[in-house]
Amino acid sequence: MTSTTNRPLRVIQWTTGNIGKRSLHAIIGRDDMELVGVYAHGADKVGVDAADLAGLNEPTGVTATDDVDALIALKPDACCYNPLWPSVDELVRLLEAGVNVCSSAAWITGGKQSPEDRERIEKACIAGNSTIFGSGAHPGMTNMVGMVLSGACEDVDQIRITESVDCSTYESAGTQAAMGFGQDPKTPGLAESVRRESEVFAESAAMMADALGATLDRLTFDVEFTTATGDSDLGFMQIPKGTVGGVFGYHRGWVGEKNVVSVGFNWTMGDHVTPPKPLEHGHVIQVFGTPNMRTVLHCLPPKNWTEPGFMGLGMIYTAMPVTNAVPAVVAAAPGIVTLKDLPPVTGRVRRA
Repeated sequence: MTSTTNRPLRVIQWTTGNIGKRSLHAIIGRDDMELVGVYAHGADKVGVDAADLAGLNEPTGVTATDDVDALIALKPDACCYNPLWPSVDELVRLLEAGVNVCSSAAWITGGKQSPEDRERIEKACIAGNSTIFGSGAHPGMTNMVGMVLSGACEDVDQIRITESVDCSTYESAGTQAAMGFGQDPKTPGLAESVRRESEVFAESAAMMADALGATLDRLTFDVEFTTATGDSDLGFMQIPKGTVGGVFGYHRGWVGEKNVVSVGFNWTMGDHVTPPKPLEHGHVIQVFGTPNMRTVLHCLPPKNWTEPGFMGLGMIYTAMPVTNAVPAVVAAAPGIVTLKDLPPVTGRVRRA
């Protein structure tokens, strides 16, 4: 089911950082969406036209604000919610006001939230007759592809998804340090810290298991750190020799003693590290069953791409599974919905 309204959906963009900027750019360019508001965390962006924030030339007349009441008063149909981490207070406020939320902010099922916070979200959806959905590149798009591939199998033993990339083009020192990069691998509690920081991958594993009809008995996490053999200066952060330069780990879902879903990462930072498995520079999606299925997703630049490096493409790849889902989420039943609940999320043909 998709939105049945004949008018463009009224959408607000929440934050305009690496991912939010790409979402904002896409919303402005769509004829089935009307940008009505932009939320800015930073005071320097308040009052700035959305076009300037999105890197476009023609003004939209919509300026960023930090006034949440003013944004809610616009009665938007949906919010593209793209902060680094979700705020339950913000989500509840939007959902209670009847604003459907599409998020890239560490949200797939809400499973990493405390039971109390997840209940707050559910109650807010009921109060506002609203829906919350989370996706992205990985987790998100990769899980959808894994589930689709499993449709070719008579039986499935395991789905395994691995993001296998050099992360040094993702310029977020806070995110990378939280995943262990640049730290002493013997730091007490480092593996547990990485588990918590990447727990949204466990949410996606549980979601896939549910789609496959499997009831998980437990979720586990395993990780291996590889140290850098030389110093790397990445500009936005340093990876000194002897610190973590590679992180290889999986969140795994189990039925009894059988590992049925695994979602993880083979990440490196800098030139001075050899990971346990060679990088495939993409998302490796494997379905073990009858038959076995395997594909690698590569995010590649179009012919007219002028931005240096991979970061811009990666941000589009992360933002679009969320932004493109807006019509389906607006049309969905109230509550928490996941990729397994929605019809296939597709992009749009560029208008002339």
